[in-house]
Amino acid sequence: MSRWRTKYSYYLQSIWRLLHDFDSKVLIIRIFTGSADAGVTTVRVRHADVRFRVRNAMDVWSVKETFLDRFYERYGFVIRPGWTVFDIGGGIGEFGLFAARAEPGTQVYAFEPFPESFALMWENMRLNDVTNAQLHEMALGAESGTSTLDLSSGDPVRFQTQAAADLATTQHLEVTLVSLGDALNLTGVDEVDLLKLDCEGAEYDILFNSDRSVLERIHRIVMEFHDDVTDYSHTDLVRFLNDAGYEVETFPNPVHASIGYLRAIHEQ
Repeated sequence: MSRWRTKYSYYLQSIWRLLHDFDSKVLIIRIFTGSADAGVTTVRVRHADVRFRVRNAMDVWSVKETFLDRFYERYGFVIRPGWTVFDIGGGIGEFGLFAARAEPGTQVYAFEPFPESFALMWENMRLNDVTNAQLHEMALGAESGTSTLDLSSGDPVRFQTQAAADLATTQHLEVTLVSLGDALNLTGVDEVDLLKLDCEGAEYDILFNSDRSVLERIHRIVMEFHDDVTDYSHTDLVRFLNDAGYEVETFPNPVHASIGYLRAIHEQ
């Protein structure tokens, strides 16, 4: 099937799922047509019986991808009882909430640097009575310290951490930055059963600057990779993870050629 046919088939299926699986068809239509009142509103995913406080159509779309498309299972792994899950790029909490509710004994550690998104993630966990998630208002990167979050896209799901020199003419925000190794130490986690990353290109800095001893503590990885943000591409990720002892698979995004999904497993 051509990419054009794949793209529009995916969009048609998505429209049906949005109207069928969210509680209020009228509200969903208003959000996606821009006629809903500005600000935060609540949507409910019917079959999963979860509610989310959302700002806009992209927030709803992210919830759809996680709970209805189940991208992180399709292109990653089914969460098992007792797993420890790290969620890097937690957004409004859609994957963190999905993981926290997946199986008994699951423990989630979610990281999100943008204050507005972090506040919604906190609220969404509370709204759904999640008590097995630990939330951290910070980004992950090459090393611990501070970084700048590029806000110029105007869309929180596309905000990126970048060098200050790259942000002279853009809107930006200083955020706390922590390396993957220091994040493990901060949370007191010895081993991670599943590391999920959706961090708009920061995946390269996070992984490429992690010591082998840190990666050996990560059993599985699932991520959305971005080929158009840095000088690296997913082929560099595959090579790096293979060298670190992981078995790796990649999958195309149904719409965007520069985005895809990667799963990697490093059984001990």
